[in-house]
Amino acid sequence: MRLIDTHTHLDFPDFDPDRAEVLARSRAEGVEQLVVLGVHQGNWQRLWQLVETSDNLYAAFGLHPVYLDAHRREHLDELRDWLTRLAGHRKLCAVGEFGLDYYLEQLDRERQQALFEAQLQLALEFDLPALLHVRRAHAATIATLKRIRLARGGIIHAFAGSYEQAREYIKLGFRLGLGGAATWPQAKRLRQVVAKLPLEAIVLETDAPDMAPAMHPYQRNSPQYLADICRELAELRGISAEQLASASSRNARELFGWA
Repeated sequence: MRLIDTHTHLDFPDFDPDRAEVLARSRAEGVEQLVVLGVHQGNWQRLWQLVETSDNLYAAFGLHPVYLDAHRREHLDELRDWLTRLAGHRKLCAVGEFGLDYYLEQLDRERQQALFEAQLQLALEFDLPALLHVRRAHAATIATLKRIRLARGGIIHAFAGSYEQAREYIKLGFRLGLGGAATWPQAKRLRQVVAKLPLEAIVLETDAPDMAPAMHPYQRNSPQYLADICRELAELRGISAEQLASASSRNARELFGWA
């Protein structure tokens, strides 16, 4: 299988002890390219230094809603500066991770919305895909994306919505990121949705070090588990793992503009 992990946090300290070994094991499992996503201003430099060390790593920069209290107004200006400085660089592939999180009630929704829209405008301005975090906020996200239309769309990370919501995102030019969550047998509703999603809308991801799949429970998630996730989701859909890997990688390459 030839795989692309469209959502990792390989820069996180969880991987400091064995990052090189994780990358080697991932390559051995067929993971050829990985997208590493920024979540706050403090990790952008570390992330960029990491992706420069390997030909198969790519960067996205964003302000994640879970870190809302850490974000400052000037961080949006710094994000613009990063995107300006790296515009056209082959290693820069998207704006993200950003979006809306209504699961954590302490996060102010007005401030989230303002930050969400500001970053959508940056994705629009720099003609980049958006890699979106959406947790219990699909209605608000879809309504916003209908107002701010992104020419290159993006990915709804860790998609766990309904089939109807999936159709809305697809119409807006977004792919749906699928990872460990759908491998758990108890995620029955999600598994029913995944089974009937159009193949051209799916991209695979791990969200490592988070969201470990059912076959590697309650431990640090890793890009090397993407092949296991692919095999499980392919079986769920009644196709071969090679078919799913090929479709997902093709969809990712089209989205990011990779040859």
